[in-house]
Amino acid sequence: MFNRLREDIQTCKQRDPAARSALEILLLYPGLKAIRMHRRANWCYRHKLFFLARWISQRAVKKTGIEIHPAAQIGRRFFIDHGTGVVIGETTVIGDDVTIYQGVTLGGTGKDTGKRHPTIGNKVMIGSGAKVLGPFKVGDNTNIAAGAVVLEEIPPNCTAVGVPARIVRRDGIRVDELDQVHIPDPVSQELCKLEYKISVLQQKLEEYEKTIN
Repeated sequence: MFNRLREDIQTCKQRDPAARSALEILLLYPGLKAIRMHRRANWCYRHKLFFLARWISQRAVKKTGIEIHPAAQIGRRFFIDHGTGVVIGETTVIGDDVTIYQGVTLGGTGKDTGKRHPTIGNKVMIGSGAKVLGPFKVGDNTNIAAGAVVLEEIPPNCTAVGVPARIVRRDGIRVDELDQVHIPDPVSQELCKLEYKISVLQQKLEEYEKTIN
């Protein structure tokens, strides 16, 4: 238990530049508190103490603003930065070394039964306000940009942005996992292409007008 706690505190230190001390992380970080309470709730859920499991998870919501269903499966070195508004659904499975930011939802679409929530691979970063909705997998080493809405499976080693999310990088150099800003916007890229084509056509039209005059 203490080894796991030390690992959690070290994870916070490594991924949060604002972290000052182990004591501060232990007592004041809502993400760490939510994860520790989830482990107790999950233990109760697996031992069919469903009411107690739910009671612990709801206490965690009141204390941290983070809602994790007791049945959700979470791997090691999971880091929630800030965390207010994070929601993790019942059948969610999260791998190791995953980082998520405030406002993230790992939820369902309301149409599925059984496995309703996503499976998140190892070393995944999910940016602020992103929504991952449905019973599909997000592959290892993937980045999901802030505000993205993911509605279908994402292969490993990808970067996804937009609403609905589009893959803009695959099997290339990863965007730094703590950088949610410098990620290419596919809509902006397409608008730039259109602007360039219009400029070329306008230039050709002006040259044609000069020849006929």
